[in-house]
Amino acid sequence: MNDNGGYSGTQVLLAFLGGAAAGAIVALLTAPHSGAETRALLRDAALSGRNKAARMPKALRGAVGAAREAFNDALGEGANAEPS
Repeated sequence: MNDNGGYSGTQVLLAFLGGAAAGAIVALLTAPHSGAETRALLRDAALSGRNKAARMPKALRGAVGAAREAFNDALGEGANAEPS
């Protein structure tokens, strides 16, 4: 039985994201780096994330193409199989 205490999925997701944001803020406030070092680390992380996000659509297209090909191959094999 799946009982989440009467909360909708959206409420649970927002609570999770809010907790993650609060944790990130506390981590930044208690970081052992100076403000300039922390900003540089955040900037580097943001640029890295942006670069990964830019590569993601190409990777997804490749994965979708491979999945489509595997699906079509499976359908072809199923059509050629002898009835049982």
